[in-house]
Amino acid sequence: MAEATTAAPPGSTGTTPSAAPTASTASVFTVEQRGIDAVPAEERQGGPSRLLGLWAGTNTTVFTVVYGALVVSFGLSFWYAVALIVAGNVLGFAVTGLTSLQGPRTGTSTHSISRAAFGPRGGKLPALLSWVMLVGFEAGGMVLIVLAGLALLDQAGVTAGTPVKLLVIAVAAGLQMLLPLAGYHLIMKVQKYFAWIFAAMFAVMAFLVFPKADFAGHGEAPSLVTVSLVLAMVTASGGLSWADMGSDYSRYLPADSAPRKVFACAALGGMVPNILLQILGAAVATATTNAADPISGLPEILPGWFSTPYLLLAIVSLLAVNTTDMYSSGLNLLAVGLPIKRWMVVFIDLTLCTGITLWAVFSADFYTLLSNFLSLIVLWLGPWAAVYLTDWALRRGRYDVPSLFPGETGRRGIYWHRGGVRPAGLVAVLLGLAAAVLWVDSTVFVGPLSRAAGGLDLSVFAGALVAGVAYWLLARRDVRAEAELSPAA
Repeated sequence: MAEATTAAPPGSTGTTPSAAPTASTASVFTVEQRGIDAVPAEERQGGPSRLLGLWAGTNTTVFTVVYGALVVSFGLSFWYAVALIVAGNVLGFAVTGLTSLQGPRTGTSTHSISRAAFGPRGGKLPALLSWVMLVGFEAGGMVLIVLAGLALLDQAGVTAGTPVKLLVIAVAAGLQMLLPLAGYHLIMKVQKYFAWIFAAMFAVMAFLVFPKADFAGHGEAPSLVTVSLVLAMVTASGGLSWADMGSDYSRYLPADSAPRKVFACAALGGMVPNILLQILGAAVATATTNAADPISGLPEILPGWFSTPYLLLAIVSLLAVNTTDMYSSGLNLLAVGLPIKRWMVVFIDLTLCTGITLWAVFSADFYTLLSNFLSLIVLWLGPWAAVYLTDWALRRGRYDVPSLFPGETGRRGIYWHRGGVRPAGLVAVLLGLAAAVLWVDSTVFVGPLSRAAGGLDLSVFAGALVAGVAYWLLARRDVRAEAELSPAA
């Protein structure tokens, strides 16, 4: 472990501290210049309740309804589906709440803080994996945005030939660029209002759907295999998939923000809409077998007059989700170490997503390929989150922020270890990933332990448990010693 040296203010990757407007001068329409550098105290503002609107607006989307419908597709009755939806979301969003606690203390992004567990250079690997995963999610969202746009044009009698498809893709890309380019302040403001608009629209949808749903009977208790598959899907697709963004949005809160309030607002902001909308999706699935298709299938159960507002809702809500993804995706790519501006990262993401969307729209099998890819890449999230949170608990929330930015401060700092890598962090994640692969049961790959257990899927939980325990055994002494050299939280 490297010796601690005198603290120096961290610079930024992709910008300079002087380029960022202060809280008093920043406009919601100002293109954000700040990268992953620590937000100065004078730019911290607001309270933890701001996270409620952000995560509520981000999770109030048609995707959430579809996941609820998928739960019923496992053969569950409505009431058993509700029980597993609640359990999976409580587990998943508890992790999001916990990964939001470090932002106010450090003022920097999640994968910059993650360097404490993996080393400044070792932390580039999880940041890169996160970026790849988020680009995949963004591309999937943009594909659905384009399909919803084409469905609207079809209702208007416009034939969706190649020129029309290209125009819709171009318009979708243009709309998608605006919010993430403006940055944190506009995202927080817009998501707050989106949350109320989306909630009102989905309340109307629930009023139209619930009379058609089948709530009769509890049915037979699901098997342990079914319970494991559903819990893995709900946990991973909900709170766990947002976990590596937690501090990206809490970093602008004052350093003395109450941890309990930060946790509660981040966790409940996503958990409550996810539970409610997935229950709505489960109700829809009891009335139609096509509920898992959010564009052409799910609207079958809606009256004709509501189909146009529904498709518009789908487009706007998916744009909102992609905005949150793109903002964090940009921070993650900066954490990899590319010396470019944050707005350039947004442009890179958007270019990739547009190319993937072109491929998907003109290739019937590509969207299935993309979905399968995402189902496997999320396997690293559980191990990473376990190492990240175990590290945070061992050091009792105490971080030496300048040591997170050794290239900017001119010193290696206390997290440098072996050439900028903490082997314990990477070894623990690899062990956790191996455990997850052994226990996964997906349409792409079935792990040997899962196959031997008749399809039992413990991938999310086994991966997190193995990684967390391994990191505790390998790193606990060093991490606790580092905590003594770091400022108290």
